[in-house]
Amino acid sequence: MSRGKILMAAAAVVAAGTAAVALPQADAAGTDSAARAITGTAWAVDARTGETVVTADSTVQGEKWDRLMAATRGQPVRVERTPGVLSLFAEGGDAIFTGRARCSLGFNVTTGNGNPGILTAGHCAAAGRQWSLTQGGRPVATVRQATFPGNGDFSLLTYNDTATDAPSVVDTGGGRTVTITRAAAARVNQQVLRMGSTTGLHQGRVTALNATVNYPEGRVTGLIQTTVCAEGGDSGGPLFTRDGSAIGLTSGGSGNCRTGGVTFFQPVTAALAAVGARIGG
Repeated sequence: MSRGKILMAAAAVVAAGTAAVALPQADAAGTDSAARAITGTAWAVDARTGETVVTADSTVQGEKWDRLMAATRGQPVRVERTPGVLSLFAEGGDAIFTGRARCSLGFNVTTGNGNPGILTAGHCAAAGRQWSLTQGGRPVATVRQATFPGNGDFSLLTYNDTATDAPSVVDTGGGRTVTITRAAAARVNQQVLRMGSTTGLHQGRVTALNATVNYPEGRVTGLIQTTVCAEGGDSGGPLFTRDGSAIGLTSGGSGNCRTGGVTFFQPVTAALAAVGARIGG
């Protein structure tokens, strides 16, 4: 029988530089679409100051940087550099496989009809419909619903065997587990954990809510921004708290767990509502 496990990671956001530019509030209706659509940027509001913070990765140079500056001139906001490239973490947690692709199992859930399922990243579903627990192994779960890009990055898989034992726990390594008892909304400055097959267990802090990220594959809105590090192979893995609250699913970010970076997560509460599932049995 299979059971869900999850990944974690932590690190401070490393800013390669900052600059004051003119940007409207990230959630304002009048935000300049040319500025907000630039690939390699992420937009969020600092809950402590109310100012818009734009994170620009290493690809925002030359003409792209000039466009960002020109399109946002007029209102002071904070722009921060992050190392590396904003990208999807498209391999594994406690790994699940389809073809050559690997992603992380986020949380085991119960679907609307009472059967066991898996919540993971939506961009993982693009790789294939049937997923297994080992490379080239027998398929154990099937993609039923997925959102990416757009208003979120989440997907629901259902176990092919409805009798599968899929407990609501996170395996944090060394024989230790965290029982997941509820889904909860993230809070700014909240301490969180992430588990991943690539980077192992890490912790960090929520820095912003309702962030927008312009990945090369498309724009995703409504994400949680954190100081938790992650790398390729961590996609879909869970973000949670020590007391057993499911918070998010690893979407993507920049940097790594050696130099730091910024990582974005799909809120679990929104994903559960969209797919009609719940945490626990």
